[in-house]
Amino acid sequence: MTETAHPPLVILFDGVCNLCNSSVNFIIDRDPKQKFSFAALQSDYGRARLLELGGDPDKLDSVVLVHKDRLYTKSRAALEVARRMRGLYPLAYVFIIIPPFIRNALYNWVARNRYRWFGERNECRMPTPELKSRFVGA
Repeated sequence: MTETAHPPLVILFDGVCNLCNSSVNFIIDRDPKQKFSFAALQSDYGRARLLELGGDPDKLDSVVLVHKDRLYTKSRAALEVARRMRGLYPLAYVFIIIPPFIRNALYNWVARNRYRWFGERNECRMPTPELKSRFVGA
């Protein structure tokens, strides 16, 4: 795949995680200009894109934002997504001043407990026909 074949902003998420799927729905509802595209980390596209950019496709403990050819993971990915949303959400980017080891400790705690707290699906999310164009490789 060439660079131009990839959407400029792709959120890679754990497709079986209920928290992650709810987060995708939250972003879609607040992204009327359709800046973001989405793919499950478990999908062929998600795995291939991570490998292409030096990420580990077997690590499913982080949301990943791919902006052009740059990977953002964990709390940085969440802050970069918030920064690009409409409304007051970009104000959350102020938390970038907190050192990553502190932000990511909180992120990792939630990630470790997400299935227990929010549950998981047996398979990855399938987009509705109206949203199918927003999902890469779907």
